Amino acid sequence: MQMDDMVIISVDDHICEPPDMFKRHLKGDDLVSAPQFHTTKSGANFWTYQGKLMASVGLNAVVGRVPEEYGMEPQSLDQMRKGCWDAKARLEDMDINGIAASLNFGSIGGFDGSRCFHTADDKAMALIHLRAYNDWHIQDWCATDPARFIACAILPTWDMPATVEEIKRVAAMGCTSVTLTENPTKIGLPSIHSEYWEPMYKALVDNDITICLHIGSGNPQPHASDDTPIEAWISTMPMSIVVGAADWLQLEALQRYPDMRIFLSESGIGWIPYFLERSDYAHWRHKAWTNSGFGGARPSEVFRKHFMTCFIDDAFGLKNLEDVGEDMVAYECDYPHSDTLWPEVPEYLWQSVKDLSATQVDKITHLNAMRWLRFDPFSRYQREEINVAGLRARAAAAGVDTTPISTGGSAPLAEGDAKRRVTSGDVMQMMQRQAELLEA
Repeated sequence: MQMDDMVIISVDDHICEPPDMFKRHLKGDDLVSAPQFHTTKSGANFWTYQGKLMASVGLNAVVGRVPEEYGMEPQSLDQMRKGCWDAKARLEDMDINGIAASLNFGSIGGFDGSRCFHTADDKAMALIHLRAYNDWHIQDWCATDPARFIACAILPTWDMPATVEEIKRVAAMGCTSVTLTENPTKIGLPSIHSEYWEPMYKALVDNDITICLHIGSGNPQPHASDDTPIEAWISTMPMSIVVGAADWLQLEALQRYPDMRIFLSESGIGWIPYFLERSDYAHWRHKAWTNSGFGGARPSEVFRKHFMTCFIDDAFGLKNLEDVGEDMVAYECDYPHSDTLWPEVPEYLWQSVKDLSATQVDKITHLNAMRWLRFDPFSRYQREEINVAGLRARAAAAGVDTTPISTGGSAPLAEGDAKRRVTSGDVMQMMQRQAELLEA
């Protein structure tokens, strides 16, 4: 196998929703009361919903920019590549990047919908709009090419009967995954260990749907202080999911539902071997008094049965694939965030996998994702059409432009500030300034 032969599925990308997303799925008062897209006199965009202002139209959507602008926060869709918010343009950006298929998380509602719908005061209205959001995601965005976009729905988890009904509804539309907060107590709901969630767990398994837990969707991504350089925070972000992973690994529902599937989205893989070793040790050493149970198995065995991980660039994890588990690793591009290697994913990925067997490369690049997400791009395309070579040939014929852009936006250092190391506090203040400007 060579680089151009790879078929790459990305299990973690992101959408910056377009302003007209609800128009085809709602009408009358339901449309008027849906999340609204606004443009200020200065050209900045933002969303409002039930009295709340959502300042970011595309968190860190800096793909294609010059590296000096990776830390900027776009203030409008015009400051992004069109592929951030237009599905057809996204397919072109996938082509030039050699990405055969992509699963996308939303922006306006956060990764799991809780930033918008779960915090709304009028929950009956929020349920209508959440369902319309799923309709747009499945019937508009993913339907642009259902053999290349993987549907991932959000759920109204504040209402368990409605959650079960929505699982059945999206499953009937062909959706095979949902995104959940890794820690529902952060949005005022019971912990994952509560009986409250039992109907949802059963419905997900009954409908053969995968759970996606994205970093930052519940548990905080900690940093030492506001003075901590932002690179330190960025370095630990993928590993922050370990708190949620440990919590979900202890979920007793995994024993009741042996077919439950969980994706740790944007997790990285290099830390997995020690986490599993430590989990096994903790259980062996302390089970006499913790009364924990894994059905007679070791925690590491339960993890490898129920969890899939993914990576952007993780040479160490791939060198230690035997300890990670070749059947539980998938690839993620993270378009359009600053960590994405677009448009050079194949070049970077190949350097890390070229010493693996062809079978292992196929598992990591697409077969594991296809199995875990119940998704088959080969139902429509031949391998040579969606491998790196085939997709890039299509992009070349379409004239996809990858020239780096410089479009501005909010910056972590104020204009005129002396050049210095950017801190975590600088970035948080940048986000706060953007929100304050829009509120004014």
